Amino acid sequence: MEETKEPAEMTLDEVRERFSHDRFATVNGAVIDEIGEGCARCSMALKDTHRNALGAVMGGAIFTLADFAFAVASNWNKNPQVSLNASISFLGRAKGERLIAEARKIREGKKTCYYEVMISDELGNQVAHMTSNGFTL
Repeated sequence: MEETKEPAEMTLDEVRERFSHDRFATVNGAVIDEIGEGCARCSMALKDTHRNALGAVMGGAIFTLADFAFAVASNWNKNPQVSLNASISFLGRAKGERLIAEARKIREGKKTCYYEVMISDELGNQVAHMTSNGFTL
């Protein structure tokens, strides 16, 4: 009989496998770099397909990575949570070749949660800030 693991005992590779089914984010290049209690670090290598007509990274690509980081941080080791609301502020242009989203839990109750996600490039330029509150299914 196969041993079932508690979510908190999952390895990074097991979490990556679980979230590989998040097709939109992963097809667009989002990857999980780190996980921890109430937090996750995800990144995306930037390609021409992520850019708009002005050559800047599309807001949708930035939001996709931020939303993916929220999903990983709020779901990898607990009951499923879905976003109720998300608000993103774009702070500056990405100048590097990779976006990095760091999500961290601010508050978690019985049925709702609140997370903050900071998005930057690998050069340290701030790109966006997102907050998201979720609901536990």
